[in-house]
Amino acid sequence: MTTLRIAHLYPREMNIYGDTGNLVVLLKRLEWRGLTAEAVAVGVGDTLPADVDIVLGGGGQDAAQGDIGEDFVTRSADLRSMADDGVVMLAICGAYQLLGREFRTQTGRVIRGAGVLDIETQGSATRLIGNHAVDSEWGQLVGYENHSGLTRLGDGVRALATTASGRGNNGEDSTEGAVRDNVFGTYLHGPLLAKSPVFADELLRRAFERRAGQVLEPLDDALELQAAAVAAKRPRT
Repeated sequence: MTTLRIAHLYPREMNIYGDTGNLVVLLKRLEWRGLTAEAVAVGVGDTLPADVDIVLGGGGQDAAQGDIGEDFVTRSADLRSMADDGVVMLAICGAYQLLGREFRTQTGRVIRGAGVLDIETQGSATRLIGNHAVDSEWGQLVGYENHSGLTRLGDGVRALATTASGRGNNGEDSTEGAVRDNVFGTYLHGPLLAKSPVFADELLRRAFERRAGQVLEPLDDALELQAAAVAAKRPRT
């Protein structure tokens, strides 16, 4: 039996709005199918295992991002190599920004990113915050956004989803998140995968396809989809 290996980046610092729940969702969806996974927590200074199938990163408050930002960038070469090799990645909010080329603060300070995603983020006084449902090729994704970093997509990525004006990556171009090969970035907390089961299974499908060509059996997602429908109707403020 194939066992997936999942690296969870900075679970102590980067777990705002329940982002660690994305790991729980993936593990449970494997367990319900009789499949197994090994989760490896990677903190500041820890070795990032080379032989992983999925890399997860969450969001954190600005102070937490400052704590891990320098350590994150030291992993740039490893993360780029993994992305080039087809490793599945899901990065939420702060981790999404850090996978980009750079983050420019309101004061003009330039913080170098890992360069996995062709995106740039500009800090601003504008804050995009509230419940959020977006349209993607894997159906509706439902989560919660809260960020003042405004992200622009380069030519090397495409948007994960489309959204209403005033939300998403930057509040202007109706994009949300970014995709490059098997790398996905998004501002959706919540945790995202708990209310987006089709997308959760897409991540697992890609990981298994890369590892062993294994086919996933379908699950009954009625409860998850019902939760998503309720969450999508909640007021934004």
